[in-house]
Amino acid sequence: MSVIQSIRGELERLRLIRHKYPSEQELTKEPRKAARVICIASGKGGTGKSIVATNMAYMKAREGMRVLLVDFDAGMANAHLLLGVAPKYDLGHVMQGEIPAKEALADGPCGMKLLSGGVGRHALVNPTRRQLDRLFRALNPLEDDFDLVIIDHGAGMGYATVAHLAATSTLLLVTNPEVTALSDGYALYKRANMVNPDIRVGLVLNRCASEVEASNAWERFRGASQRFLGHAPQYIGWVPADPGVSRSIARREPITLMDPSSPAAHAIEGVAQWAPIDYARTQRPFYSRARSALR
Repeated sequence: MSVIQSIRGELERLRLIRHKYPSEQELTKEPRKAARVICIASGKGGTGKSIVATNMAYMKAREGMRVLLVDFDAGMANAHLLLGVAPKYDLGHVMQGEIPAKEALADGPCGMKLLSGGVGRHALVNPTRRQLDRLFRALNPLEDDFDLVIIDHGAGMGYATVAHLAATSTLLLVTNPEVTALSDGYALYKRANMVNPDIRVGLVLNRCASEVEASNAWERFRGASQRFLGHAPQYIGWVPADPGVSRSIARREPITLMDPSSPAAHAIEGVAQWAPIDYARTQRPFYSRARSALR
């Protein structure tokens, strides 16, 4: 055997060893994890759900997380107004295939990203199963680019909301002490458990006049849930009615950014520390599960 053949043989042997056994760099490299996904929903409009969603997104971004807020109040979106953002594209452009989802993202405060739901888009208000499947498929790659995805749903239980509820591991249910809000919130909670028995649900009572009012409302919700369903969501806490929130809306700035010492900001900050948010992952990618729920 020639010297050259001997060297070639040794190089091939080393190549096979390197292929068989991972390098130190490969061993120490942590696998990339897909984003945690949390859905925020309410039974009816006017509960202040988007206030909670936008402030939570800002606070998590402030902590150093890569955060994406998806405004799925399709056709009636307002998260961009609450954040002072003027998106060039929205979910409608993504659903129609006009632009990739990554290119439709707008920059929000503290480095967070927003995917707007658009305003006045008929196709987004009542999308077909095929349109939603196309949209979910387009959104799927975003899960690899963020640590946390917050989905802000429109009021009620549209087809898109139910598919999201079937896919998520974690739901934040925002309601008010009013009877109608509690009733619609209960209906949403019941439906979420029907399509996803393993879902973790946390309840937030927003715009409460006092802790007593919040406590009484929670007892009504918990009592009905235990009586008719045999279980109840976890009570996360309450957010006081705070005039500072109206000022923050007018300024198009989250209350936790504009006035972090305000009562509402303190309360929402407590909501954002709800422990299940830190492990809101599913075994399969979120939007793969959502697509399966459409079938």
